[in-house]
Amino acid sequence: MRFLLFVLLFLSFAYSLGLVLANNTEVGVNLLFSQAPTMNLGLLLILCLILGIVIGILLALLIFRVLQNKWEISRLQKANANLQEQINQANVVIDRQANSPTVDEAVYGATAENVQNGIADNNDEGASLTKKKRDY
Repeated sequence: MRFLLFVLLFLSFAYSLGLVLANNTEVGVNLLFSQAPTMNLGLLLILCLILGIVIGILLALLIFRVLQNKWEISRLQKANANLQEQINQANVVIDRQANSPTVDEAVYGATAENVQNGIADNNDEGASLTKKKRDY
């Protein structure tokens, strides 16, 4: 990896040197609001190339950050939808359990109020069975 980086650095240096040597005419640069002093055309090309690379890298990082945020938002929305579905399923189960008959209703076939009323009636008559703890 270091060797590849060294080769790329050498090639870019050689290309820059070739641009400076091949384009050795002096040109004036108009910056719209000001006038820069005359400089070598090859040097101007290298400066523009470096400036373009830097701006391109910064924009690429910015765009990558935006895309990364969009991917994260999409992933979180999917997770949110999945959790909402789990909550809905849990609510259905809770509703089923809340509306299912109690043990007394299942055994006696009556509502809990009727069963409690029947026990109260039996207690009034004195015919109910009670457990007593034995003392040994």
